[in-house]
Amino acid sequence: MLASKRILLIIGGGIAAYKSLDLIRRLKERGAAVTTVLTRAAEEFVTPLSVSALAGEKCYRDLFDLTDEAEMGHIQLSRSADLVVVAPATADLMGKMTAGLANDLASTLLMATDTPVLCAPAMNVRMWDHPATQRNLAQLQADGVRFVGPNEGDMACGEYGPGRMSEPLEIVAAIEAQMADGPLQGKRILVTSGPTHEPIDPVRYIANRSSGAQGTAVARALAALGADVTFVTGPADVPPPEGVQVVRVKTAQQMSDAVDAALPVDVGVFAAAVADWRVVSASDRKLKKTQDGLPALEFSENPDILKRVSHMDHGRPMLVVGFAAETNDVLEHATAKRQRKGCDWIVANDVSPQTGIMGGTENAVLLISDAGTEEWPRMGKDAVAARLAQKIAEALSN
Repeated sequence: MLASKRILLIIGGGIAAYKSLDLIRRLKERGAAVTTVLTRAAEEFVTPLSVSALAGEKCYRDLFDLTDEAEMGHIQLSRSADLVVVAPATADLMGKMTAGLANDLASTLLMATDTPVLCAPAMNVRMWDHPATQRNLAQLQADGVRFVGPNEGDMACGEYGPGRMSEPLEIVAAIEAQMADGPLQGKRILVTSGPTHEPIDPVRYIANRSSGAQGTAVARALAALGADVTFVTGPADVPPPEGVQVVRVKTAQQMSDAVDAALPVDVGVFAAAVADWRVVSASDRKLKKTQDGLPALEFSENPDILKRVSHMDHGRPMLVVGFAAETNDVLEHATAKRQRKGCDWIVANDVSPQTGIMGGTENAVLLISDAGTEEWPRMGKDAVAARLAQKIAEALSN
C-alpha cells in the first residue's frame, strides 16, 4: 500500500522523537520514500545524521538555506509528498499550525502545503488536557488535519495519562488508512462505541455489559474502505482499532461533548451503549453503610446523543446509523426506536443472555431502514462490520 509513496516526516521536539527513528524504518520496510524535517528542538533528542541515515535522504533543518531554495524550495518540498506526517506533534507545533505561524522550516512547510496532514501528538498530560491544546485540536480537526493518538500511559516526566505518542506501528496503520484507495476515501465518519460509566462515588458507577467489540469492528471496517474515522469510545474491554482518531471518554456527557467536537461528518454510526441515567449528585467520597439504611440515589436523564444528532437543523450527517440492543420483541422495539430517534438506519440485535451476543464474538442483526428490514445471519462481529461498512459505502454512492 505504501510502495512508491512519498512521506514528508516532520519531527517535533520532544522525548518521543526517538520513536520517529523506528517510524522511518517501518515506513521504508513498506516501500515508502521518507523525506525528513527536524525542528531545532528535535535536534536535542535525535541527530540529523541518524535521521538521514535511516531515511536514506538528506534531513532538512533550515528555512533559509539558499542552496536548497535554488534546488527545491520550501514550497516544492511541502507539496512533493503524498502525505505530511508530524510525529511527534508537540503542543508548540499544534499551536503554530492553528495560529498559522511560519517562523521556521517545519511551520512554513505546514502552512505552504496542500497535501493531507496527519499528526501524532506527544506531550505532558497536563499540556494535552489544557484548554488551549484542546481548542487547537478541535480547530485543526475542523481544518481537515487527521490525528492518531495520543495514547494513555506513563510519561517520561513521571506522570500518567493521555499524551504518549502512538507507537510507530500504530502510526503506520494510520498512514495506510489515510492513503487507502477505497470507496469511502475522503469521507469523514464518526463511530461511538463501548459503554459509559456514570459515577455514584469515587469507586462505584453505573454501567452495562457492552464490550465495545462491535463498534470497534465497525470503525476498523470503515477505515479499511478509506474513511477518515473518528472513534469515540467509552471504557471498553477491547482495544481501539488502529488507523483511526481515538477519543476516550467515560461518561455520557463526555461522549456527547466529544461527538459535538467531531462534527461535521458525512456519516454518524452510534454503536455505543450510552447509559440512560446518571446520578444527580455523585458523592466525592465513598458511600458507607450506616444505621440509617440504604442511601437514596436521585437520577436524571443523560443526553440523548443519537436523537439530538438525528434532528440537527444544520450539519446533520448524510447518514445516521443507530444501534438497538434488545432482550425481547427486537423488531418491534427497534422499529419504534428508529422512529423516536429520527435516525436513518437502526442495527438491532437480541442480547438476551441465552444468545451469548453481549460480550461474545458473534452477532445476528436486523438492519431497519426506509427500505424495510434485512435479517442478517449470525456471523462474526468483524463480518457484520464489513457488511455494514459496505452498505454505508453503497448508500453514499447513490
